[in-house]
Amino acid sequence: MQLFLFGLSGLLTMTASAGEREQAKRLHDRLAGVPPSAAVLDSMEADILAGDAIAAAYTAMENSAFYNVTLKNYVTPWTNEEQTLFAPLNDYTATVIGMVRDEVPFNQLLSINRFYVGNPSLGLTPYSMTNNDHYEELEASGVSLKDELVSVQQSDVTTLPADATAGVATSRANAKAFMRDGTNRAQFRFTILNQLCTDLEQIKDNTRSFDRITQDASRSPGGDSRIFFNSCAGCHTGMDPMNQAFAYYDYDTSAERIDYNGVGTIDPDTNERVQGKYRINADNFKDGYIVVDDNWVNYWRTGPNSLLGWDNSLPGNGFGPKSLGIELANSDAFASCQVKKSFQTVCFRAPGNSADRAQIETMTTSFKTSYNMKQVFAEAAIYCMGD
Repeated sequence: MQLFLFGLSGLLTMTASAGEREQAKRLHDRLAGVPPSAAVLDSMEADILAGDAIAAAYTAMENSAFYNVTLKNYVTPWTNEEQTLFAPLNDYTATVIGMVRDEVPFNQLLSINRFYVGNPSLGLTPYSMTNNDHYEELEASGVSLKDELVSVQQSDVTTLPADATAGVATSRANAKAFMRDGTNRAQFRFTILNQLCTDLEQIKDNTRSFDRITQDASRSPGGDSRIFFNSCAGCHTGMDPMNQAFAYYDYDTSAERIDYNGVGTIDPDTNERVQGKYRINADNFKDGYIVVDDNWVNYWRTGPNSLLGWDNSLPGNGFGPKSLGIELANSDAFASCQVKKSFQTVCFRAPGNSADRAQIETMTTSFKTSYNMKQVFAEAAIYCMGD
């Protein structure tokens, strides 16, 4: 925050020609998307005149539309493969909205044992692992999510034990969208895409070890091994060793819920705890890696993908999605991604010039001191309130 405020005086000078009242209105419009009341506008104008634009931004974020509209539209594309914002409220979306509201450190997004649900006083259908009725009723009620979302332990409202929860990664919406098929590679790919703002094609690296690539990946697709070595392997060398963190998870399409093999569970397809999906197409390459547990390792810590900025205080390996979520969410790429997406949400454009890029760097540095997403939205909206 200090880095941002250092440059704030220059920013306000640049936009002063619009007048403080006009700046306040633009700031409110960008964050809430609706006009402020006269009293709110007076308060925000006074804060800007006093040199405290952050306070003005926080006032704008008190409007329920920031939560019901701006934040919902911000996060909903992360919850489906089509990346559309025209999807119902769900446990993934509500949890992000609640974390932003409560200023929960956002680097816990992929590891926290927490969900947000509607206030019990609303009389909604209770949260269920098998349907989305609770959230659709909550959205249809038109209540303020700022006022009516409450925090619960994920392990209290699901059948997952606390150590098997991993924030939005183990939400029903995420599982339904990304764990349905295959060997959970879609789950990993969309996590990277949504939370690190990069797709696998952009970070292919076939110089890493092939030793954790599983049996189902053909080493001669179409009968040509060159395709595997020059193309396929570049994704699999990094993806497969980390994707194995979800070896005990599946999405049961008949029951419409997460299927988790807990301690002592024997999967009928593997005669082990590992989900059967992790052993499919084993004849494609019998000498490939056989997944026997949920151990994962990040091979991208070396080589060109070290530029994603991994946290050297972390071991770079572990068991299960919670520790993997901590690894991903403490990378520089994660922090930068959240800042860029919030910038685009309130500025209505992607960063496009050297000044924008410098602002993104400053905001990312500030963000990593507290991982406060509400602060990020405030800083981005202030930067763009003169556009």
